[in-house]
Amino acid sequence: MTSAQARSVAFDVSADFTAELMTGEAVALDLRPADFVLRGVGAIIDALVYLIGWVAILFAISSPLISNLIPPALTMPVVITTLVVCLVIAPMVVETLSHGKSLGKLAIGARIVRDDGGAITLRHSAIRALVGVIDIYLSFGGVAALTGLLNPKAKRLGDFIASTYAQNERPPKDNTAIFGVPVELTTWAETADVARMPDSLARRIAQFLKQAGGVTPSTRVRVSRELANEASRYVSPIPNVDPVLFLAGVSAVRRDREFAALYGEQRRLSALAPVLKGVPHRFPER
Repeated sequence: MTSAQARSVAFDVSADFTAELMTGEAVALDLRPADFVLRGVGAIIDALVYLIGWVAILFAISSPLISNLIPPALTMPVVITTLVVCLVIAPMVVETLSHGKSLGKLAIGARIVRDDGGAITLRHSAIRALVGVIDIYLSFGGVAALTGLLNPKAKRLGDFIASTYAQNERPPKDNTAIFGVPVELTTWAETADVARMPDSLARRIAQFLKQAGGVTPSTRVRVSRELANEASRYVSPIPNVDPVLFLAGVSAVRRDREFAALYGEQRRLSALAPVLKGVPHRFPER
């Protein structure tokens, strides 16, 4: 393979990191926003809980024992106050104390966070609760649904004003198949010298091997040549095999050797545990 052939195409993995948040130290955080359907289900659950709570309070107020204690002139102010408590104060307090959680969000596995990924405060919860009266209750969810459909993070009007969004906290199931060293490289793997690669290159190789079955043959050949050319700087000797097999073998060897190194370190620490945690001879236990 020549350098010109290797540079004929670039392996673009940027599409997989568009939803990542970059910290000030240039560290990518994989924060996945909850989708529109999940947010809708969570909002419905929360709205039903708070409305049912308000109705329960109204039934309690209308009971003879309590209604006799409330003057008729104060009946409507009390009803309005309980409505404000259930639809504004209660959601605000719940989200603040639970750091963005609620019953509906627990059900869908989401949490309200700031746009920078940090925990929300009382100010964020108060803005969301106040605007929620308009975009959820007064519009019967119409405004929240419209704004949620028009942005990739499914943010409602209250989220835009408060600079928050719903973060999905349930990680997707990793169904990635784990393969061993290819049969053609079994003998080579026993004596091959595979040095540590840059994290960016190792990530690109893993991403390519994961997606290799879903790309066209010509693209697979071109991308595998480029990655094999970059990886060959850290491998000796270089086997005379297809670039895809070469990348699969290098990845498997690195994985197995790193696992063996970590396992060996764990065994050594376990063997030293009695000495590290023990007390000197004849020293009393306290």
